[in-house]
Amino acid sequence: MKKLLISLLFAPLACWAAEEGYRLDPAPIDQRDLTSLQAGARTFANYCLSCHSAEYMRYNRLEDLGLTRQEIEDNLMFASDKIGETMTVAMTPEDGKKWFGVAPPDLSVIARYRGADWLYTYLRTFYRDPKTTSGWNNAVFPNVAMPDVLWTLQGQRALDMVKGERDGHETTEYKWRELAPGLQNQVQYDTTVRDLVNYLVYMGEPAAVESKRIGIVVLFVLGVLFIFAYLLKKAYWKDVH
Repeated sequence: MKKLLISLLFAPLACWAAEEGYRLDPAPIDQRDLTSLQAGARTFANYCLSCHSAEYMRYNRLEDLGLTRQEIEDNLMFASDKIGETMTVAMTPEDGKKWFGVAPPDLSVIARYRGADWLYTYLRTFYRDPKTTSGWNNAVFPNVAMPDVLWTLQGQRALDMVKGERDGHETTEYKWRELAPGLQNQVQYDTTVRDLVNYLVYMGEPAAVESKRIGIVVLFVLGVLFIFAYLLKKAYWKDVH
């Protein structure tokens, strides 16, 4: 029984070690950066919203990011006529499965599911692969069905994976090669992806920043009340021995 409990305890660690692959880069996001969130929303509407929906996000919530109603209607609403509607797409799950082999998932809470670091690295590690149906592959998500929708910005790259061994364990070295430049250089593209991931994180929980602010205020108030409660307790019990 003891051995069974130990094996169950360490099973997740073993699975993690077995699935360890491309190292994730930390996503330099800031939910308080409205300029970044606005840029991310534009990238999402222009490059992601044609296939991926965000059924739990309404267009009018973008006003919380400092965008005006007119800016939202003119630049971000391509699949809807009313600003109060959710971000849906015309593509049906059946069409998505027929074209890509799997229906593109809704992205409302993708950042809460995958994590910001995973998304930031994933969107920066697409490469050309003639062996796949789409002609694209990904270092973080091997054999992914999704093509690189941002390739015109980043350009086209190839990836050479060199197998090796270190301390008795098999290792993989990733070597990138540029095939064709994109409209942006590496720094500009990383910034575009940063902004997009920042927006995806915001979309998963739009009230996160406000909730944290309120939480800090509540903790401060509780701390002050604790002091008064402690002093009151001492006053009540000062004559009790």
